[in-house]
This record gives sequence, structure tokens and C-alpha cells, in this order.
Amino acid sequence: MLGPTPPPPPPLPTDRLRFAMPPMHESLEDERRHRKERLTGALRIFGRHGFEDGVSGHITARDPEYTDCFWVNPFGMPFRRVTVGDLVLANQDGQVIQGGHHVNQAAFTVHAQVHAARPDVVAVAHCHSVHGRALAALGDLLDPITQESCAFYEDHALYDTYTGVSVDVEEGRRIADTLGSHKALVLRNHGLLTVGDSVDAAAWWFLSMERSSQVQLTARAAGRPVLIDHRAAVATREQLGGDLVAWINYQPLWQEISRSQPDLLS
Repeated sequence: MLGPTPPPPPPLPTDRLRFAMPPMHESLEDERRHRKERLTGALRIFGRHGFEDGVSGHITARDPEYTDCFWVNPFGMPFRRVTVGDLVLANQDGQVIQGGHHVNQAAFTVHAQVHAARPDVVAVAHCHSVHGRALAALGDLLDPITQESCAFYEDHALYDTYTGVSVDVEEGRRIADTLGSHKALVLRNHGLLTVGDSVDAAAWWFLSMERSSQVQLTARAAGRPVLIDHRAAVATREQLGGDLVAWINYQPLWQEISRSQPDLLS
């Protein structure tokens, strides 16, 4: 006969369980290196998702010391081949001050103005993703139809004009003004733009916004989506819409790309 079932082992103390949080940096150089590594990883992840379209697409990260200068991917280099050593540092005017490549001036003008208007923003992401462009072609915002899209509820805006490829500073300022204090922007007939207080957060918001665009377009094609009511949408945004939550959600992606492609750190 079987004896009595023994009691399970006692629970481990929570202080013995690991949970990743944004790191604290001991020096500006350490923080700079961290941002450059995360920027390179984000570019490679975007490349995996097919967000490149020719030479379009870019992510910028503010330098922690020279705060009006920004690290960016080299013009014309495939996302999936970028390394930390390839990154370019450019000033507010788009002039390269470190690195051996040009930058996309049209892209940088917009990013620089967003960074200037939002000193809280560390990173800005903009790419010509398929579903983001489709949503932008409709001139629509994301509806609160899923848990993920609620993270953007009343926290993204529509830039409701299109003036072609522009390197005009005033255009960049208008885009920054429309973004305001939000985390994301739909650029009509163009695509998506997201920001964050870390590279990880900005990248996660772009990935999530692209998927939410895909879900919305698919749901509309299939029928009439049921909207989550205002109160529940706001509550969900308060739970899931912060940059810390975005950072946490992004960590499995960073772990996978940095372990499977360690050459990105070179």
C-alpha cells in the first residue's frame, strides 16, 4: 500500500528569485555602451520582422553624456548586419561626429525634433512596417479591441497630413508637436513612430503597435470588432502602458537575439 503523500517542499523566499529590472549604470561610458548594444539588438530584431524597406527605417538612441546627440543605424546598412561598432553618432543637425557612415537625413530630421521636444525620451523608432503602413493609409488610430491595443488607448496620436519625403526641420517640429506627451504616432500614409525612456521600451512599443495594427485590420476584414469600453481600456492602459512594462516585455527578445547573434556586440 502507498503511504501518505509527503508535504511539498516549502516555497522559496522571493529574494532568491531572479527578476530582471533596468540596470543601474556606474558610469556614462557604461550607460553609453548599454544603449548602443540595445540599439543594435533592436535593429536586428526589426530586421528579423521584415521592417526594412530599402534604406527606410531607423532607431535613434540619445547619448547619455552628449544629450543633444544621438546614436543611429548607418545609412544603407542592413539591419540584420549592424554591429555596435557600426553605429553612428550625429548631432542635432544630423552631422556625423563619430562613425564612418552617413545617416538618413530625412529620418534624422524628424527624430532630432522629437528628441528635442521630449527630453524624457531616450529612443525613437520608426520603420515602414506593412501593417503600420496599412493602418496609416486609412488615417486611423488603434481601437481598444485587445489587451495589447489598450496600452495605446488615448496615448497615441494621428499626424493627419502627408507632404512626401522631407528633410524640413519645421515638418519635424510639427510631427513632434502632434506626438506631444504620447508614446506613439500614426503618420498618415507613412507608418508608425514610437518613443520610450529606453531603447527596449521604444522597440517594444513599435513591435506591439505593428501587431495591434495587424489584429485591427484582420478583425475589421472579418467583421465588426467589439470595442472595450472606456473605463476598462483606461484601466488596462494604466496596468500595461508604462515604459517599465514595455522594458520587461522586451527582455525575452533581447535575450534571444544577444545569445543567438553575439556578433552584434562587436
